[in-house]
Amino acid sequence: MTTSQVVELVVFLVLFVLVAVMGFMASRWQAGNTLDHLDEWGLGGRKFGSWVTWFLVGGDLYTAYTFVAVPALIFGAGALGFYALPYTVVLYPIVFLPLQRMWSVSRMHGYVTPADFVRGRYGSSLLALLVAITGIVATMPYIALQLVGLESVLRTMGVNGSGLLGHLPLFIAFVILALYTYQSGLRAPALIAFVKDALIYLVIIVAIVYLPSKLGGWGHIFDQAAATLAKPNPATGKPTGSIILGPTNQLQYATLALGSALALFLYPHSVTGILASKSRTVIKKNMVALPAYSLVLGLLALLGYVALVSGAKPIVNQATGKPDSNTIVPVLFGQQFPAWFAGIAFAAIGIGALVPAAIMSIAAANLWTRNIYKEYFKRDATPKQEATQAKLASLVVKFGAVAFVLFVDPQFSIDLQLIGGVIILQTLPSVAIALYTRWLHRWGLVAGWIVGMGWGLYLLYTIPNAANGHAHFGGSALATGNLSLFGWHPFAGSAVQIYVGAVALIANLVVAVIVTVIARQAKWFNGLDATNHEDYDADEGHPKLKEIAVH
Repeated sequence: MTTSQVVELVVFLVLFVLVAVMGFMASRWQAGNTLDHLDEWGLGGRKFGSWVTWFLVGGDLYTAYTFVAVPALIFGAGALGFYALPYTVVLYPIVFLPLQRMWSVSRMHGYVTPADFVRGRYGSSLLALLVAITGIVATMPYIALQLVGLESVLRTMGVNGSGLLGHLPLFIAFVILALYTYQSGLRAPALIAFVKDALIYLVIIVAIVYLPSKLGGWGHIFDQAAATLAKPNPATGKPTGSIILGPTNQLQYATLALGSALALFLYPHSVTGILASKSRTVIKKNMVALPAYSLVLGLLALLGYVALVSGAKPIVNQATGKPDSNTIVPVLFGQQFPAWFAGIAFAAIGIGALVPAAIMSIAAANLWTRNIYKEYFKRDATPKQEATQAKLASLVVKFGAVAFVLFVDPQFSIDLQLIGGVIILQTLPSVAIALYTRWLHRWGLVAGWIVGMGWGLYLLYTIPNAANGHAHFGGSALATGNLSLFGWHPFAGSAVQIYVGAVALIANLVVAVIVTVIARQAKWFNGLDATNHEDYDADEGHPKLKEIAVH
């Protein structure tokens, strides 16, 4: 370990210890009467104001993996990586009204998860179970990827070796995370998010000004990046990428951005942050203010080009013998920044892993507790038993994510996260559309989910990746020429690519509509709706919500 790495590690540890102490102290912050209730432990008492919600949701959506993966994608492929920017811009107008309706109906009925809402809307435990399982499965690799981001920093500082013992620092970090999340619940990541986001804003602003000044300015950076990406990839013989989109990936870019925008607030951890807010007004303010993070994300993405020009090389993963592209941003910071500031940057990424990992594990635990444990194992569970079950489930989820990193190639986690976006999109008809109408029959929704999920996973399975040698699950971009329907190839020969999630969702909706028409003609029972029209527009002034607030 070099002197610079020692300095980086000391700064990293000081900031890490600070947030760990804050995590344990958070149990007393805005505390209710007890944490032995899912509303208190899993939703922070449902009383977070505008600033807390802004930091919490921002810390949840803009993660450590985002910090390392978006520039890494641009470093490897160029302009395609910028899909994350329009996706996080169009996202907020799309979800502005639906999230307010979700907050209102959930507050009126005490819903804690999206699957709770589906259970109440359709009276279907099966449909709620499918939504719950989908949420848990889609969230697990997302948590593992936060560890990938944290591990990239540890590896850059020289404290993460090979074998199980080499992963000990990562394991210790997550044990601490598990303990303070177990004690403090959602309040821990909400409080730590203030530090995490402040550090990220600081690092990005400094990086976007300081690094180009060292490397000849933005004009030189773009010219050199374009030339570097135009060189052929040894594995494929084709250019690595381009700083502008080509004719074959424009549709992929658009559908990936739109599909990702539709998917993001279907993830249970995103909904958790919204349900923890105290009013519809708070949600409105946040939907207006959260795009500030998108500005930072755009600046962050440019660091992929900066890394190309700086000569930074990703660290080789000793387990696989291949360069780990996720280390490119930490390597860039370590080479270009003074050691003390590189330590601050590494802490920003490391803490950026802890906040979303905590929220995601809590959201997954809420799904398990409310929609599997209580529904199928203990219907008469008390609030205290629910809270205890959720705490234990959050531990299992976290250590499952650690096991992922220890025993599975990190690239597989990345592939799984791509799959996660396709998977979670299949809950859009049951959750988002159901906020406005019950026209789609519950058996239509089940059938649509099965077809969309099955076809989406099949299409992902057929996609290879020549760059990393994967024969299956090599990405989420599908050549439209490979699309077939019972042997019919409507776009035969086309090299234009499209996002698999969009194709699977269209299939889901078509099947759901067809089965719904059949069900309505046959007059199949569509379950009992536990909600009513006024539930979706109730604000904090509603008499029932005032009564709930008092109690």
